[in-house]
Amino acid sequence: MTPPGIDDEWVDRLEHDLDIAQSTKRPRSKRRPDHASAVAARVIGVDRGRYSLVLVDEPHTAVRANRARELRNDAIVVGDLVDVVGDVSGQEGTLGRIVRIHERRNVLRRSADDTDQFERVIVANADQLLMVVTAANPEPRPRLIDRYVVAAFDAGIAPILCVTKTDLATADILRDYASGLDIPAVSLRNDGGADDFPALQGLLRDKVSVAVGHSGVGKSTLVNRLVPQAQRDVGVVNEATGRGRHTSSSSVSLPLPDGGWIIDTPGVRSFGLGHVSTDAIDRGFPDLADLLSRCPRGCAHLAELSDCGLGEHLASGSATEREAARIDSLQRLRQLAGIGDVQGSSGRE
Repeated sequence: MTPPGIDDEWVDRLEHDLDIAQSTKRPRSKRRPDHASAVAARVIGVDRGRYSLVLVDEPHTAVRANRARELRNDAIVVGDLVDVVGDVSGQEGTLGRIVRIHERRNVLRRSADDTDQFERVIVANADQLLMVVTAANPEPRPRLIDRYVVAAFDAGIAPILCVTKTDLATADILRDYASGLDIPAVSLRNDGGADDFPALQGLLRDKVSVAVGHSGVGKSTLVNRLVPQAQRDVGVVNEATGRGRHTSSSSVSLPLPDGGWIIDTPGVRSFGLGHVSTDAIDRGFPDLADLLSRCPRGCAHLAELSDCGLGEHLASGSATEREAARIDSLQRLRQLAGIGDVQGSSGRE
């Protein structure tokens, strides 16, 4: 063969030979299989890297699965719709593989505290947020309810107020709260007396509803009443601290007897809104929309601002007790979420 640099045809032949040799090797590519045979499923539970699913077209078939390697950086949560391949027979010992996550309609999020803008996705694709609170034992926390409402409106999820333990105290104040926001409210008893349970069943029918509430409000007891075979662990309230014990360690979605799903989530003592925008907080107070419309653009709604529509209403002396409490709650959320240029908080109120 002619030495390099003497015959241009030799260079051409060498490059041609190299092209042929390279073409026999498997090219490196990021292309993935299209998984045309994958079937759609709903995520109903997550436990240490294993996912409990039910097939969309065969909801009585429960499948266990792990995730494909290409999804290792993607969060998969209860409520997600996914595509799964492999063994989807649901037989004991079988394992499928999640290869795709469908686009989510919405997500319910919270942050660890009000200073943390990193959001934690709780569930996906929910229709309703069932806010479980107590009439007594432990005492109701209206400002925590305000946080739930803000998170629900931010996610595009319809809130429902469920007041438990109304055999211990009246639910009138909490029901008035819900009425002022134009959201449905139901009252439940623990002593077996007549209550709004049939109305609650009607509200949940054929919907995906996620139940939230701080420890001790009776959320797991409620889930067991809605789904008798669920057998969710229940706890008691500490008489000294007034706090409940966490009994649900992870979220789980359960089919309702009359259609729909109820997602039970772990009890929380805080609900951070560090990820929520200014406008989202304001939207969580629709009963104050008229007053908010009187504020100048960019108003922080702080108590010391003289041209704030909320402040003017308070200064006029015409605010009702309920309006004053709601204004105070909005101002607190603005401040505690770090939006009012002040130090953030833990998200507990």
